[in-house]
Amino acid sequence: MASLGLIHPGIEAAFATVERERYLGPGPWPILRSHGYRPTPDANPVHLYSDVLIGIVPERGLNNGMPSYHMPLMASADIRAGEHVVHIGAGVGYYTAIMAYLAGPTGRVTAIEFDAALATRAATNFLNATNVRVLQGDGFSMPFDMADVIYVNAGATHPADIWLDRLNDGGRLILPLTVERIWLAGADRPIGGHGVVFRIERNGGEYLARWISVVGLYPCEGGRDDASEAALGAALQKGGWRSVTRLYRTGDLPDDRCWLRGAHWALTYD
Repeated sequence: MASLGLIHPGIEAAFATVERERYLGPGPWPILRSHGYRPTPDANPVHLYSDVLIGIVPERGLNNGMPSYHMPLMASADIRAGEHVVHIGAGVGYYTAIMAYLAGPTGRVTAIEFDAALATRAATNFLNATNVRVLQGDGFSMPFDMADVIYVNAGATHPADIWLDRLNDGGRLILPLTVERIWLAGADRPIGGHGVVFRIERNGGEYLARWISVVGLYPCEGGRDDASEAALGAALQKGGWRSVTRLYRTGDLPDDRCWLRGAHWALTYD
């Protein structure tokens, strides 16, 4: 948090309280370095308390993410006591547990994980939790109760209708939009799984949008299609995502207002 210049007492307390090893299982653990995964020297949990990616399914490149990525997103989501949070792409549940701490005993978290084995691990990790429910399925389409926060932890090419439909008035959606492969200026090879993250806040019938960060993220099952990815890739190439201010649920808008436009939605500059 210090390296990010982030001051948020609630998030600080959550990360100080929730034990990472409790959700990742016994060590040694595979940590992703610049030269690939390398196991920790032993099973001492001290190795987990760094800003590192830890492989949960390393053969598929699926990791427990870096705290420095999640902390600003959680601060932007502004999870409050008593709220209902939906965590899509919960993995083994470590960051779900952080959200449950922030929502408190009067709040609750619905954790959705597509991978059946990971969903089982997460459910086991929360057997004694009273405010967390783990569901296995496609978080892009499966139903859930109205939510105050929807925290998507997988890269989509477009927002799901259900995410926008089930967001309470005043609710916040953390939306990562990524492409599989993209050439960025100055790069000597295509970069995979990269994109940008937006905070979408519902205000009555309007959706206010704000850029949060760039991202490299595992793809969202069910949340990708070729046409949307091509449009997103073109938008990333042209830049300008920092100027986005609104999401509209229509694709019938002029090009000069749109950073990115789909058939039935658009991210715009006004």
